[in-house]
This record gives sequence, structure tokens and C-alpha cells, in this order.
Amino acid sequence: MKPGGEKHPKGLFVLFATEMWERFGFYTMLAMLVLYMRDAAQGFGWTTEKATGIYSWYQAFVYATPLIGGWLADRYLGYRNAITIGGLFFMAGYFMLAVPDNVPLFFFALVLLVIGNGFFKPNVSSMVGNLYREGSHLKDRAYLIFYMGINIGAFIAPLVAEYVQTRAGFNPAFAVSGIGMILCLGIFWGFRKYTKLADRAHGDFVNTSDPDEQAEAVAVTADLPPNPRRDAMAAVPERKRIAALIVVFLIVIVFWMIFHQNGSTLTLWADDHTDWQVSGIISNAINPFWIITLSLPLAWFWGWLDRRGREPSTPLKMAFGMTLTGLSLLLLYFAALAGGYTKPAVEVVAAGETPGSYYVRVSEKLARQHGLGAPAEVEDRRPDTLAGLKPGEPPPVISAWAAVSTAAADFRPADFAAIEGTEAGTLSITPVARVSPMWLILAYCVISLGELMLSPMGLALVSKVAPARMRGLMMGGWFLATAIGNKLTAIGALWDIWSHSQFFLLLSLMAFGMAIVLFLLIRPLKRAMPGV
Repeated sequence: MKPGGEKHPKGLFVLFATEMWERFGFYTMLAMLVLYMRDAAQGFGWTTEKATGIYSWYQAFVYATPLIGGWLADRYLGYRNAITIGGLFFMAGYFMLAVPDNVPLFFFALVLLVIGNGFFKPNVSSMVGNLYREGSHLKDRAYLIFYMGINIGAFIAPLVAEYVQTRAGFNPAFAVSGIGMILCLGIFWGFRKYTKLADRAHGDFVNTSDPDEQAEAVAVTADLPPNPRRDAMAAVPERKRIAALIVVFLIVIVFWMIFHQNGSTLTLWADDHTDWQVSGIISNAINPFWIITLSLPLAWFWGWLDRRGREPSTPLKMAFGMTLTGLSLLLLYFAALAGGYTKPAVEVVAAGETPGSYYVRVSEKLARQHGLGAPAEVEDRRPDTLAGLKPGEPPPVISAWAAVSTAAADFRPADFAAIEGTEAGTLSITPVARVSPMWLILAYCVISLGELMLSPMGLALVSKVAPARMRGLMMGGWFLATAIGNKLTAIGALWDIWSHSQFFLLLSLMAFGMAIVLFLLIRPLKRAMPGV
């Protein structure tokens, strides 16, 4: 029994496992999405700019639809029904992605995934909060435990995706996501008796004839003293509490814009510029590894401070999280400097017809910037592409530009180079180095600690501050802020235009700027949200 007679209910661990398998499916797909769209042999051969643009729109809609899904659950469906509908949409979308060489079906699958997430995501998070009494000290720690479940699924996903993709290809690996959703819904409905109390969308009350529901209610609420935090929050007008939440939502937009570079530019950094013998898919396991490693120690640390009356407020934790986010991108800035990425980086696709001439993949914007002409049609002879071809199948034709090298070193397909314009129609290219994976691992460690002070804290904040009648809607508002941040991941279009060092520095400065704003707003936020 926890202090005050309160303990974590069994329903938390049911929702933990439910979300773990849903996130397994989500991150299996997401770890491969940009690489699949760029792949000329198994995917569509789209440019980085187009692939990251589609990724940003997909992520934006994924996190915008929970606003609608939360409202529908509050008003009509109930949380359990909404989660079930979302799971079925997820399954259909993932299995459609397993169909190769079909662009219309690819986009339809993404639409189904967007709808599925809208029904699923806000309502499973709301159910976690509903397992606990108002003002509970355990709620922050419950969301940390729940968040660890999310990240166990997210950690396993890229490992499985890497294994299946390298042996069977992208499309069979997408089907694995659908299998994860089957397990997710099986757990959710198989142990539904432990989550009955959390499905309050229709004003449900404890069923006094159901011994399981009575026991769960007692586990959550029995022998609890009056809670001054709850009373203080109730004394604040609803409009003031909602306004404070909206301010927090606006600030964390920048965090999500930076954090969700993990599925686009950071995956490309890992795939193209990191010195290891695996693909960029595997890099998507680093962040959840750190979340799993750090979650329980951090939960213990907050509990230790709480027992001494020194636990920071939730807004202060979030300010520290933004600071750590800035530090993580600063590490990647130094990594880019160490590798020589001080000018735009391009991929060497093939050697040209004359000595010292090379074909490099250049974005259209960068080509216009340097006055290059129309792209040349060349065969894609990169090792990864050739390895993915069937016996006797010719290499795919791709668009590239000829570039004249002034460097002494010879390049090979799949090498990368820094470019600099010389005169109209030509470029100077110089070698760049792949950097140690330790840069990426350490940067992910720092941003993961920041994430733990932002994302689960934000979920807990909504659950504690939002009026009970609007909790699903406001949880949807949190995901709407996430959606806007995800749309802004389209800043990844600068990846091929700016140097990578400039790109990382820009993101770092933006995070530090938002941290300063949040520190300045701590006092008014605490007045609007007492006790959090």
C-alpha cells in the first residue's frame, strides 16, 4: 500500500500492455517509412524532400485526429469502444502497407492509420488518468510507468523491423505491425474487467453487483484522506485552467517538432552518416532504450523528492525537459562538425563519363540555388540497391546531376560528400566522414531524459488540470499540439539544402528559446494550476 492508502490498480498494467503492443505496431512502421519512400528498389524512389514532406503530413494528421477521437469518446462512444474501433483501423492500414508497388493503396493505408490513431491514442491515455482519484500523488508516476510500456513496444519495433526488412523486405515488415495490433486488442479485451472503472464517458459508476469492479474501486479509492491539492484545483475557474493548458500546448509544439525528427532526418543521419554496420532503422530503438532505462530511476527520484516536500512542479519539470532537448541537438551539432558536414551533403550515385566527374543526388531546391540544369538520368548502382534486385533485373533509373570534383579522393556509390558551388552547372565535392554512433547514442540519452520531463508530465498535467467533463477533449488538445509540431518537422526539407551542422544548431537554439519562455512563465502557470 502506498502512502495515504493508495496503490496502483491492476488496470494500469492492462493499459500498459495494450499501449505497448499498439506502439510496437506504430513504431515498426514509422522506423521504415521515410527509408521505404526513398528506396528505389523496394519503395517509390522519392526524394528526401518529398519523403520527409509526406512524413510530416502523416505525423501531423496522426496527432491531430485524437482531438476528434477524444470528443467522440467523451460524448458518444466511451473510451473502450473508441479504442477498439481505432485498433481495427490500425490493423487494416498496416496490412495494406504490406502490398507492394501500389501508390494509391499506400496513401489509403496512411489515411486508415491516421483515423485509427485518432480513436485509440487519446482514450487509452485518458483511461490511465481515470484509474486514479483526483489529486492523486501517484498519477505522475502512473504515467511514467505507462510511458515505459509505450517505449518497450517502441524499442522492440525497430529491432524486429530491421530483422524482417533485411531478410524479407519492407512490405512483409509492415505486416508485422498488423500482428502487433492483433495482440494489442486481444490483451485489451481479454482483461477488460480491470479497466471497467476507467471507462467513464457515459457517467458510468461502480457496479455494486460486480465483485471485480468493487475490488478495483476499493484498491484505488479506499481509506483516502481529503486532498488539499484537489480542493485547490477545484477553486480555480475552469477557463483559467484551460487557458494555462493551452499555453503549455503552444510551448511544447517546438519540442515535438524537434523530437519527431527521429523518424526522418535523424534516421537519415543514422543511415547515411553514422559509422556502423546496420541500417538507420535500428537507430529508432535508441530513444525507447533510454526511456526504459531511465523511467523507473526517474520515477523513484520524483518520489524521493515528494516524500521530502521538494518535488518540482510539473511546469518546472517541463522547462528542464526543454533545456535537455536543446543540449541533445547541440551534441549533434558537434558531431556534424566532427564529420565535416559544414556544407550541404549529397550522395554520390555513380561515376561520370570523364575522370573526376561524379553523379550526385541533389534536391531540386539545391540545384536551383547553384544554377544546375535539368537532371541527368543514370542507373542507381548503390550497393544496397543492387543487393535488393532480383537476378537479371536491371538497376532502376534515377534522376541525378553531374558534379565536377576538385578533391583528390575517388568516390564510390553510397559515399557522401560536402558540396560547394563553383560556377553555373558545376559543383565542387569533398569527402565527409561517417561519425561514431556514440554521438547519436549520447544525444538520444539526453533528449530521452528531456522527453520524460515533458511528454508523460504533459499527459499527467492534462489529466489533473482539465475539467473532468472535458478531459478527453483536452487530451485531444495535447495531441493537437503534437500534430502541429509534427507538421513542422517539414523543416527537414532544409536537410538537403543547409549543412547538417547548421540544421542541428537551429533546432538546438529553438529548444533553448522555448525553455527560457517556460522558465519565465512558471509562476503564472503555478497560480493557474495549483498543486501540480
